Amino acid sequence: MSIGQGAIGGAVLENSNRNEAGRLIRVGQGEAAYSAFVPHPLPPTLQLDLELVGILSAADRAMGELAGLGRNMAETRILIQPFLRQEAVLSSRIEGTQASIADLYAYEAGQLPLFPGLNAPQSDVREVLNYVRALEYGFDRCKTLPVSLRLMRELHERLMDGVRGGKAYPGEFRRSQNWIGPPGCSLADARFIPPPVLEMHDALTVLERYLHDSNGYPPLLRLAFVHYQFEAIHPFVDGNGRIGRLLLAILLSDWEILPQPLLYLSEYFESHRQEYYDLLLAVSETGAWRAWVLFFLRGVAQQAYSAGEKIKCMQDLQRNWRQRLAATRAAASVMLLADQLFLQPILTIPGARKLLGVAYNTARTAVERLIQVEILSPMGDDRYGKVFIARELLEAISSI
Repeated sequence: MSIGQGAIGGAVLENSNRNEAGRLIRVGQGEAAYSAFVPHPLPPTLQLDLELVGILSAADRAMGELAGLGRNMAETRILIQPFLRQEAVLSSRIEGTQASIADLYAYEAGQLPLFPGLNAPQSDVREVLNYVRALEYGFDRCKTLPVSLRLMRELHERLMDGVRGGKAYPGEFRRSQNWIGPPGCSLADARFIPPPVLEMHDALTVLERYLHDSNGYPPLLRLAFVHYQFEAIHPFVDGNGRIGRLLLAILLSDWEILPQPLLYLSEYFESHRQEYYDLLLAVSETGAWRAWVLFFLRGVAQQAYSAGEKIKCMQDLQRNWRQRLAATRAAASVMLLADQLFLQPILTIPGARKLLGVAYNTARTAVERLIQVEILSPMGDDRYGKVFIARELLEAISSI
């Protein structure tokens, strides 16, 4: 590979026309030298052939149907929360956590472990809960702040607060070179080396500008471009994969592609994990934008249709519960608690009291009525044990 003239932030340019995605630059000298990748500014040149246009059309159609469903949803907060939490579980699992959706709900209820010896480490569950909090914060923050470098740092601060990687400058872009490869590998053995710090900041500035430029390619293609670009820049010491996937969900809302945060891609990425990694790397290595975009659009279409079916399933379950309770002339507090189970399907009587804002005895009566109609069941053999679970709902959420 020929060496060009001049240094860029201490790095020497190597083959600036390497591919459509970026260029290699040589960093350092002698045996300590290495080649880092600097992505070209977005957008790339992408030929919209018949196959690509067909898949884009299918993805747009699926998103349109999901958007219509979202606009007609009642009580959106109750039904959206399970999707948000399952996204947190699956996105974190890509990064190696073992927490399940039941672990997360049990932790939030102050009841982890539910099954000693079978639960994920609490450190894993805290990482997942941080993802939930970062997502919720991002959706709310976008009401006053557009997606920007500042928002990325704020999301990262919440994601990394008090967990593994929490000492890796939460809320700050990296100050040194990082790399991607097997655990414990060195720069010499890295699979991918993102841009050095100076070039990283330049690339982030250009990416931020692209986020606010709505001209050119359709939104779903722009999302595919942005996700790759963020991962190629790799601006944080840790948490880049999760922040990149968080941004996808937030951009769908910020760009008004969906009226409600209903689409998450981590399920698709997690079930095709190696292909996901390989296709992102192939863009950097050979400029294989088309293969990445096709994979991304297929995921959008698949997850959009799947989300629609799952929303209907949750609505059917909610309707069924209300019919069961109406047949027993249940009090309003009982009906309300049944709805609140979509936010917290594992709870205690004190937890039910907090959800309802009522006296302890009223909360206990509501829990007992839900046990009678088989919406709640006690954990363990004691019918009046202190922990209760909505098994039907938890099974439905686990399938999301």
